[in-house]
Amino acid sequence: MLKHIVMWKLKENAEGNSKNENALVMKEKLESLKGIIPEIGMIEVGINAIPSDAAYDVSLYCEFRDEEAFKTYQVHPEHLKVAEFVGKINEHRVVVDYLV
Repeated sequence: MLKHIVMWKLKENAEGNSKNENALVMKEKLESLKGIIPEIGMIEVGINAIPSDAAYDVSLYCEFRDEEAFKTYQVHPEHLKVAEFVGKINEHRVVVDYLV
């Protein structure tokens, strides 16, 4: 199994929305991928509840059966649409992918 974890710091304002509004839109878009991309085994999106200088604004946790499923997810057209939106609102991103 491959676990995929991403965290983003969002811009204060982007695409005509505040950071909080964009976090909610982002959460909805990411979670909708579960019903569209069959390779996603599990997905969880969290919006940070306790602001601090060290905190990121949005986190994504996904599970895939293997690296091949993850690679299929990465190039899926619906994932790419969400990634395009996230690219417009994101200030910084960190990611870790690991096999268990």
